[in-house]
Amino acid sequence: MEITFLGTGTSHGIPVMTCNCAVCQSDDPKNKRTRSSLWIREKETSLLIDTATEFRLQALRADIQQVDAVLYTHCHADHVFGFDDLRVFSKLSGQSVPIYGNEPTVREMREVFSYVFRKTQEGGGKPQVETIVVEDSFWVKDVMVEPIPVVHGRLPILGYRIGKLAYITDCSYIPPESMDRLQDLEILILGVIRHEPHPTHMNVSQALDLVQKLKAKRTYFTHISHLLEHQELAKALPEGVFPAYDGLTLHV
Repeated sequence: MEITFLGTGTSHGIPVMTCNCAVCQSDDPKNKRTRSSLWIREKETSLLIDTATEFRLQALRADIQQVDAVLYTHCHADHVFGFDDLRVFSKLSGQSVPIYGNEPTVREMREVFSYVFRKTQEGGGKPQVETIVVEDSFWVKDVMVEPIPVVHGRLPILGYRIGKLAYITDCSYIPPESMDRLQDLEILILGVIRHEPHPTHMNVSQALDLVQKLKAKRTYFTHISHLLEHQELAKALPEGVFPAYDGLTLHV
């Protein structure tokens, strides 16, 4: 399995508009972060986790030619506002793109993007999608996907596990039953926003506590704010823990 971090930033993206901090003004490309999303390839299957605001630009940079399904974590703007650009892939395949999420996510997406799900003039076209509410593991072609319920502040959202990979972002709490589903991982991806505590996201200290409990072979932080500088964070993290960056590709 091959994975690419399409984006690794928070809802603001980095640089943040109007901000003059050292990270936002940095020349290091690893401090330039678009909104968080992941691309997964296994054999002939191509999956996305979320369609971030910059999805079109991310897809061009990564040369994505096929999307077999999208796994949505939740319906916040930075995770879904690239949704309309799925129309290229549904047109190319001639088939609807399945989009998966928990019931609140699917319901809200059908409201936010209501023009897709009702009869309107076509104009430049609309994405052809099939919405699927998930509770248990499911298959996308030859890839089994396991939804992992987590909590984002008070909002129930989903992480996902595929084989030895797990992706958990925008999370402030992982229930015990979900912790049980995150054992024996080769790669764990965690949303980690800053050093200071945050009401709806993990900070660095909380994430490192979780790393100790789950003991994945490698852990990568994503959904990183401008309050964390890439090189400084990389030097401060323990062995086996790394900050991800836009365009990073890994093999599982």
